[in-house]
Amino acid sequence: MASSTSSHPPVQAGAPGSASGGSQVQVLWSPDFLQYDFGPGHPMAPTRLDLTVDLVRSLGITEADGVDVVEPVSADDATIARVHDVAYIQAVRAAAAGEEPDLSVGLGTVDDPVFPDIHVAAARIFGASWDAAGAVWSGRTQHAVNVAGGMHHAMPGAASGFCVYNDAVAAIRRLLDDGAERVAYVDLDAHHGDGVETAFWNDPRVLTVSVHQSPATLFPGTGYATDTGGPQAPGSAVNIALPSRTTGAEWLRAVDAVVPEVLRAFEPQAVVSQHGCDSHSLDPLSDMRVSVRAQAQAARWIHDLTHELCDGRWVALGGGGYAVVEVVPFAWAHVLGIAAHRPIPDGTPVPDAWRERVRDLAELEPPEVFEAADVEFAAWDDGFDPDLGIDRAIQATRKAAFPLLGIHDPF
Repeated sequence: MASSTSSHPPVQAGAPGSASGGSQVQVLWSPDFLQYDFGPGHPMAPTRLDLTVDLVRSLGITEADGVDVVEPVSADDATIARVHDVAYIQAVRAAAAGEEPDLSVGLGTVDDPVFPDIHVAAARIFGASWDAAGAVWSGRTQHAVNVAGGMHHAMPGAASGFCVYNDAVAAIRRLLDDGAERVAYVDLDAHHGDGVETAFWNDPRVLTVSVHQSPATLFPGTGYATDTGGPQAPGSAVNIALPSRTTGAEWLRAVDAVVPEVLRAFEPQAVVSQHGCDSHSLDPLSDMRVSVRAQAQAARWIHDLTHELCDGRWVALGGGGYAVVEVVPFAWAHVLGIAAHRPIPDGTPVPDAWRERVRDLAELEPPEVFEAADVEFAAWDDGFDPDLGIDRAIQATRKAAFPLLGIHDPF
């Protein structure tokens, strides 16, 4: 098979989008995001957000022209109820007030322990993604980024997998409420985007695409290639379930073999993407081997596709990522730089002050430079090898989903 970096043509940075008189990108941020804190020892440490924003500021991205940093507002109960059951919202509020948490709705578990600010903190993340989607659809900004978001496991009536309120569903719901007729959701987290898929399983207006480690070996145990949407929305769910120890080149082969084709067939009017970076080899909660370079490359592809397909209307969210120092700040700095049309070049020095802070905080020696060069991979069009687990996974997805989306698959 020949090597490639992409099987679809790149779109130049700075391509025009729908924003008229608005910002190039809105970054939803407040130090109050750090209040979403399950406590010492929990994998989802708020330090990952703090270090990401500190790194981006050190690079000058948030201070650049066309970048608007917006203070998020906690969503009210009526807005949260566009996504979640009222009884569940009441249960979260009750637990925050000190009542015994309701284990039946996922509160008070090892994954989702209760803390006093749990409702307000989760509602703030939800509200940020809700407002980000509104800004993108209205044209007040072309792209919007909420790195604190991506809480893709929360269900209508339950917390799950570190996620209390599902802000990814909120962003999609806001786009639909504001008039979008087709919204695509792309989830790059190592874990299946089950809460988002569940919310729109039977809604033909929403295409959910999830690239994740096989549910046979990783939480939440869903997202097989044959899961393709409900009876009223066949083909609305696309799942790429990858083998453990999938490398960056293999992961990019899978993304490239499926995501551009299904998005082009669906023709979305806006894209919401989730950039969980827990597929990295250093992450303690998955068995994948995907580098930051590969993750950044996929983010560039998503960005380019939004310009190609929907005038750049793009809401980018964070997600999983538990290598708090070595991976998350770098992966999400790339996402923010791409959204601002200021991608971080390969070899860019990591600011000395940030490196010194990391040494003091974690007693680790941080990287000296950013790695952003494209990862070479074998493009799907170059051939299919049934003896390779990655190829069998890709083919299973294409076989299950492509016919339902009207895509001809020659393999």
